[in-house]
This record gives sequence, structure tokens and C-alpha cells, in this order.
Amino acid sequence: MAFLFIGVVLFGLKLAEVGPVATLSWAWVLLPFGLAAVWWAISDSIGLTQRRAINKMEDRKVKRREAHMEALGLNTRREKRVQAIREARRRSLTQDERAGLSPDTNEDGRRR
Repeated sequence: MAFLFIGVVLFGLKLAEVGPVATLSWAWVLLPFGLAAVWWAISDSIGLTQRRAINKMEDRKVKRREAHMEALGLNTRREKRVQAIREARRRSLTQDERAGLSPDTNEDGRRR
């Protein structure tokens, strides 16, 4: 995207014959467009574009799910807060305290 922006600015400056861009050759002015095409070819071949699209769809799916859970009256924010508190407690336990916990107990020492 940056290559396209630079190319459009250089192209406009060249057409308007503004500043030092007026003396540049057309090859230098059109170079950012070629670099943009090369970048798109490379990003498509390594799957970067598809990966970004998949991540965007996953984010939308998570947000939609949370909105539906809220609409049903299930408090997803509370669950996130509780999970964050439990994680903080687990991190605050010393190594000896963690070793003393049985595998069938949670961080609070209660049975699962």
C-alpha cells in the first residue's frame, strides 16, 4: 500500500512538473507501481494475503459469538475477568506451592 501511495504522489508531481520530480525520468516515477506488483505477487505466493483474510474472518466470528452470547444474557465479560484473576493467582504461586497442588485440584486448592 505504501508503494502505491508513493507512486501516486510521484506521478502527480511529475505530471504537475513540481520540484525535483519534474526532472526525474519516468522509470523512477513508475518504479513504486512495479514494486507494489512484485510485493503483491510475493505475498500471494507465500500465503500472507490468505492468512490475513482468515485472521480477519476469525476475529469477526469471535466478535459475533460474543455479541450473541451477550444477547442471550450470558455474561462473557465476567468469564474473562474470572479467567484473568485465576491466571494471576496461578502466576503468583511459588514453585513449591504449585508442586504441592494435586492434579485434581484447581489453583484455589478446591477439587475440580
